[in-house]
Amino acid sequence: MILPIVAYGTPILRAVSKDITPDYPNLAKLVEDMWETMYSSSGVGLAAPQINRDIRLFVVDSQQIFANQEEDEKDKYPDAPGIKQVFINAHIVETRGDEWAYNEGCLSIPKIREDVYRSEEVTLEWVDENFEPHTETFSGISARIILHEYDHIEGKLFIDYLKPLKRKLLKGKLDDISRGKINVDYKMVFPK
Repeated sequence: MILPIVAYGTPILRAVSKDITPDYPNLAKLVEDMWETMYSSSGVGLAAPQINRDIRLFVVDSQQIFANQEEDEKDKYPDAPGIKQVFINAHIVETRGDEWAYNEGCLSIPKIREDVYRSEEVTLEWVDENFEPHTETFSGISARIILHEYDHIEGKLFIDYLKPLKRKLLKGKLDDISRGKINVDYKMVFPK
């Protein structure tokens, strides 16, 4: 089932999410719905707060980015061909490497894209959808998407990384999104 994406200005996007246990109600269905919602919205990652759940759960499919690139473009990123992964109860162990810019967007903040600087690598501890524990280091585009989605479960948004002047210039567009004055080709819910 395709779930509506919550828009910028919705309080849950600023809340720190909670860890869950294996008996979380209908977890398998929720994960399935998140994949369907992400793909129908043309996203490469989706976090539970974006579908109005305050839990530490996100999905990432960086393989889509590499599938759409020319062969010579793929060589730029060490993580080709990418990952497709469910992350539950994720916690960052460390970030490493130089920060690099990439033009990011967000399904909860449609039609706004800006360069954001993030670390080259992230080491993460999490459990998968079967509650098997993992610790792994990710790099390149996969690390970037993970860090973006991880921010969602920490109550942060990519616009928080922008300089104050840039955020001030975007205020009108952000206010329009909060008021539902935006046309997108996926389901959204807006703050009351």
